[in-house]
Amino acid sequence: MGDVIVNRLNALVRKLPSWLFYLIGAAYPVWLLFAGFTGGLGVDPVKAMEHALGKVGLQVLIAVLLVTPLRRFTKLNLLSWRRALGVIAFFYILLHFLVWMVLDVQILSQVKADLIKRPYIIVGMISLVILLPLAVTSNNLSIRKLGSRWRKLHKMTYLAVALGGVHYIMQSKGFEYEPYIYLAVVIGLIALRKLPKKRAAPPVKRQAA
Repeated sequence: MGDVIVNRLNALVRKLPSWLFYLIGAAYPVWLLFAGFTGGLGVDPVKAMEHALGKVGLQVLIAVLLVTPLRRFTKLNLLSWRRALGVIAFFYILLHFLVWMVLDVQILSQVKADLIKRPYIIVGMISLVILLPLAVTSNNLSIRKLGSRWRKLHKMTYLAVALGGVHYIMQSKGFEYEPYIYLAVVIGLIALRKLPKKRAAPPVKRQAA
């Protein structure tokens, strides 16, 4: 019964076009902008927008890490979604950075002061820099040109997501459970990928009568 449900879900996943995810992904920042102008983000809409984009960006990156364990342990195949999820995550984190630099800080000299005063910003920027070549090479042409190097390059996703989790913890004020839960999930998903795969049992030889 379980295999039947998984097979149906896999068939449904294959039917959903990638452009649908990009459309949904683009709609979220537009909604945040609308909410900010209409008072839906509270008294400090810029900060609210900045934090929301960073948090959702980290959530989508975690979803990217979740694709392989889901396929391995449940046979649910979401590989066709992974590229779109990765690009959307980069888009959110880039917007998170731009909202901080352009709308929050605004003054270029203050950006330098913030980097010195708040080391978590540097950690976040390193994560963003790592994600940049991954987003640029998330296309079939890059896969063909880079060959086996493409897979090695995209393994940097693990480091980028882990740094995102550390960034989230460092920027929190006081002790908060949620950022530590995010980092624990990231570490757990990376650890799951390192588990050795079970080898198929050798066929039992029948003895001649």
